[in-house]
Amino acid sequence: MTTPNSPRTALVTGAGSRRGIGRATAHALAADGYAVAVLDLDKEAAEEAARDVAARHGVQTLALAADVTDADAVDAAVAQAEAALPPIGALVNNAGITSPVPFLEVSPAEWDRIFDVNVRGGFLVTQRVAAGMAERGFGRIVFLSSVSAERGGGVFGGVAYSAAKAGLLGFARALARELGPSGVTVNCVAPGLIDTDITQGKLDEARKAAMVADIPVRRIGGVDDVADVIAFLTRPGSGYVTGATYDVNGGSHIH
Repeated sequence: MTTPNSPRTALVTGAGSRRGIGRATAHALAADGYAVAVLDLDKEAAEEAARDVAARHGVQTLALAADVTDADAVDAAVAQAEAALPPIGALVNNAGITSPVPFLEVSPAEWDRIFDVNVRGGFLVTQRVAAGMAERGFGRIVFLSSVSAERGGGVFGGVAYSAAKAGLLGFARALARELGPSGVTVNCVAPGLIDTDITQGKLDEARKAAMVADIPVRRIGGVDDVADVIAFLTRPGSGYVTGATYDVNGGSHIH
């Protein structure tokens, strides 16, 4: 059993991108005192992110290069983190890919590609990490879903993406029931339109202005808007929040 002040590690997947939600989340969790393991498919990006977080916050960091769809690679990466850093207390399943392909044009291979990264990846990493959390009596697991899962489609994601991200909502809710007695919370964050590398350069000014006009707070979200909510959900004091979905969309989808 760990105490509220025990050193802990946060594992953040897909945190290599400089302007991504994962990188911002790694910084936010480091600011809260977590050691940070950055897992990304891109080894150099993971290493750069780990250096960036360590330099800014003075915490232990570790770069892990792994494909989240590969069970053996996930097992090896998590084992590295367990050997080098304090016990894993938080997991942020941020790694994901989108697809704008219209449904009638989606091939079985494309469908599997989207579900492999977004759903299978989340399953493999979570299952590998959750057992240790349950044994220690503390854990905070956060899945990155999307407004697309809630409203049916979005700016860049088509049916395959929306279906995969909706799958994470059910995943998190059921897992929250199962792991709650062990002191592990499981929640989702569903971002709306966020200014990241994914959206950069994909919107012309006219379309961007029209979209912002439809958002009650009248702006596109920033990565820190999402990272701050994730940081809240990973704190020891958030132990009575589980099975929830936090919408971070500026009011563009209210339900």
